[in-house]
Amino acid sequence: MDTLKKLRQYYWPYKQYFFISMFFLLFVTAITVIYPIILQITIDEVVLKSQYSLILPLTFGFLGIMVIKGIVTFIQQYTGELFGIKAVYSLRNALYEKLQFLPFRYYDNAKTGDLMSRLTADVESFRFFLSFGFSELFRFILMLTVAFGVMFYYSVPLTLATMISLPFLFFVVYKFDRAVHPAFRGIRKSFGKLNTNVQENISGINTVKSLSKEEFQTGKFNDSNADYKDNMISTSNIWAKYFPLMEFLGNVCVVALLSFGGYLVIKGSLQPGELVAFYSLVGYILWPIMSLGFTINMFSQSKASGERLLEVLEAKEDIVDKENAYSPSRLKGEVEFKNVYLRYAGDDNSALKDISFKAEAGKIIGLVGSTGSGKTSITQLITRFYEPESGEVLIDGKNVNEYALKSLRSNIGFVLQESFLFSSTIKANIAYGRPDATMDEIIDAAKRADAHNFIVELPDGYDTILGERGMGLSGGQKQRISIARSICLDPSILILDDATSAVDMETEFKIQGALKEVMKGRTTFIIAHRISSLKHADEILVLEDGKIVERGTHDELIHNGGQYERVYKIQFQDQRAILQGQRG
Repeated sequence: MDTLKKLRQYYWPYKQYFFISMFFLLFVTAITVIYPIILQITIDEVVLKSQYSLILPLTFGFLGIMVIKGIVTFIQQYTGELFGIKAVYSLRNALYEKLQFLPFRYYDNAKTGDLMSRLTADVESFRFFLSFGFSELFRFILMLTVAFGVMFYYSVPLTLATMISLPFLFFVVYKFDRAVHPAFRGIRKSFGKLNTNVQENISGINTVKSLSKEEFQTGKFNDSNADYKDNMISTSNIWAKYFPLMEFLGNVCVVALLSFGGYLVIKGSLQPGELVAFYSLVGYILWPIMSLGFTINMFSQSKASGERLLEVLEAKEDIVDKENAYSPSRLKGEVEFKNVYLRYAGDDNSALKDISFKAEAGKIIGLVGSTGSGKTSITQLITRFYEPESGEVLIDGKNVNEYALKSLRSNIGFVLQESFLFSSTIKANIAYGRPDATMDEIIDAAKRADAHNFIVELPDGYDTILGERGMGLSGGQKQRISIARSICLDPSILILDDATSAVDMETEFKIQGALKEVMKGRTTFIIAHRISSLKHADEILVLEDGKIVERGTHDELIHNGGQYERVYKIQFQDQRAILQGQRG
């Protein structure tokens, strides 16, 4: 019940639908109990006493009751559905919003397929319980209350005998609940892993095929599928063990009551019609008790799903705006690091160690180093994707945590090594960070990124709808649209994280020429493996193992005898060999 309490804020605002549904459920239950009473009158009055004049009124009365029950049942089920649907609409929105604001640290360990499972299967399981589980629980309570009331009216001894036998059935139901809940949590967890495998395989299908790893992926999926299957079998085993036992106890109870009831009829203390009606009422009680297993099943699934949803909703947002955070419309772009250390969650070693430098507004800073040396980590601290372990990151003299996140990041243009495009038009992708951009501004950004020419050659030009992740475009084309998107944002700080790695050298040359104009007046950080992309930088920081090991201009570093010079000579020799080969 703790899970339901914690999720109450999402379903309780729609309580009016719940109460309307429960109100009409009371009518449905009362009408249902009338059936045995009509049956009792038919046997005792019409058949045994030959009062055939009652047949017509009983027939029309029964038909009228069925019509009323149909109408009332519709209202009850419809409002119950509305309760679940509206509650889950609010819950799903809250989950999606939460995912937008969770820090990068959360996504470092989260699996895409598992998150998708939580937002779909787990949310739907919770909705099903809200729509049907609550009503089934109240139906059970109401049916027991009303049915026992009528049963006491017919025969107190027979009703007491019924009540004595029920605790055995309730005990089995209790044991069933204790066994089935962990089983359903296991099912939900294994289903999330199964989803993750499918998502990763589809996203990385090019890698899978290029490395001929189809059989490996199939085996990996089979393992996850087998785990899901084993959990399902384990749960089915619990059902197979407990449900027949509940049915057996129910049937024993019915036989015992029929025997005792027959004895009361023979003695004359109970009428035959009353015994038949009583037997029907016992069925109305036993079936809800036996169906309680289904309700518990539903509740267990919902509880397991609710716990998984709460794990997302209660995840800590450790990167948030301070009270009265500063929200400038435009930053100058001066960036300074003071003795910054950074350690990622779960890592023993620091990703950045004692990083200190200052980038004046409008200057170009190059970042170079081997993979894992800390280049990207520096840029992720500027945008507050992560918080430093110690030290300060300043922009325009203020610590970055003093700025409102929206204001800070709207002033920073980010072009990642792996460009991501949405399944939308090219125009919408370029203007994604600035939806109010005019068409002229969008085209200008595309021209500066050397993307305009290939865009206008597409069938629908800027209105061309891209496939998932930009399918249909080459890597270079996707990267140029990504660059255009950052240019359209008109940022004070521009971060190019190996932004030209996906294009050929000729295209890179064109883009670099365009970017020189774009970088004027903006503080720019360029992460690159090609020295040619860093030559024009005002200062180049060479990183190794999270430390700055060299700094200076290109001309200074190529004569410094350090790592930068070694990389430059290797790349220069490669380029010279390529040119000689072309001449030959």
